[in-house]
Amino acid sequence: MRATLNRLLRVTVALTVCCCSAVFAEEIGSVDTRLRPLSPDDSIKIEAVPDPDVGGVVCYVSRAEVGGYSGALGLAEDTSDASIDCRQVGPITIEKAFKPGEGTFRERRSLIFKSLRVIRFCDVKHNTIVYLIYSEKLIDGSPKNSISAVPIRPWPGQADPVARCRYEK
Repeated sequence: MRATLNRLLRVTVALTVCCCSAVFAEEIGSVDTRLRPLSPDDSIKIEAVPDPDVGGVVCYVSRAEVGGYSGALGLAEDTSDASIDCRQVGPITIEKAFKPGEGTFRERRSLIFKSLRVIRFCDVKHNTIVYLIYSEKLIDGSPKNSISAVPIRPWPGQADPVARCRYEK
């Protein structure tokens, strides 16, 4: 009985973490990729994810999601397939200097061992922010990845000087 309660508690905590990790992502749409007649279908989700530390940048992330009963309960391990495209959607504001490879977004892809990460780099020479999306797994990560670059440009009607991409010293 005690083992069952401990297992139930672990599943509840994991589901809470899964649900709360993408709080600031807005679902744009989805398409079904595999029909599962009596349970949720496998799908590709598209989300808009604003960069929490860089105003004026939104990243659009597409990712595969496993359906079925295990997927609906958050117990399935989603594949490593994901893509990213980031765009300037307003005047870019950078509150602080970046750390190389600083994380901007993380989402669990399985109960414990796998997550989808978006990290940010700064191309100082070209004043460009580069975003990388990849899957991270505790034991065996995946080389599947995608990048997107956002050159920092003046926004129409912007009175402030253009922000500069820079690293912490």
